[in-house]
Amino acid sequence: MEQRSKKFWRILKWTFIVYVLVGALLYWLQDKLLFHPKTLSRDYSFHFSQPFVELNLPISKEHNLNVIRFKVDAASRKGVVLFFHGNKENVEHYAFYAPLFTRHGYEVWMMDYPKFGKTTGALKEQTLYADALILYKMAIAQMPSEKIIIYGKSLGTGVAAQLASVRDCKELILETPYYNIDTLAKHYFPIYPVVLTRFEFTTNAHLQTVHAPIYIFHGTDDGVIPYKQSKRLAEECKTAQLITIEGGSHNDLFRFDVYQNKMDSLLR
Repeated sequence: MEQRSKKFWRILKWTFIVYVLVGALLYWLQDKLLFHPKTLSRDYSFHFSQPFVELNLPISKEHNLNVIRFKVDAASRKGVVLFFHGNKENVEHYAFYAPLFTRHGYEVWMMDYPKFGKTTGALKEQTLYADALILYKMAIAQMPSEKIIIYGKSLGTGVAAQLASVRDCKELILETPYYNIDTLAKHYFPIYPVVLTRFEFTTNAHLQTVHAPIYIFHGTDDGVIPYKQSKRLAEECKTAQLITIEGGSHNDLFRFDVYQNKMDSLLR
């Protein structure tokens, strides 16, 4: 009996040690789990299928902000879409979104996050918010807020929601958003009641102070960010409209007529 008891406590001890070590590993590796950037050299040449202008903004000695502006004819320009992309690669990976907006007369301005593309500097949540505000100030200097649309995709939904919570815009559009990073982390690691994250991206809190119309697109078969997170956001934020894409996954919503038709109506 005593031997069994010792064996039990030994197993419990090692289980606890492994539990703590895995938790510590998740904490230190969270940047690599959350962000998957592809860095580009400063002299790299972008090639896109439509007119664009590249801007490099020297925010500080360490921090260069790279922005791509997909242009439309000045005479037909209705406004601008500030597009905050997901956690993969850089603006090249998301450039295919631009025609969705430019065909309706909206320029599309995409910035890269630190360590993504040609943007340099420390990858911190507050830096992303500050860079987004710089992008907004560039837009508001050229047109009124009712001509500015803020769009967030996946990781970028937290950035977009924060910006819309502190600045006016025509509408906020979120594609496959998360409730917040803690909730998303607990979905993946439910055995940890408290997940220590260096990033918060509290989309849920930001939406409560957004005055513009909010539209949320999410697919029911999303295997990256569960559909229920958008459902919860829409339930808590009464001004948000949830557009459910039956059978949609994380990166294919643009292929569905429901998405295309709704976007066309919002941009017309």
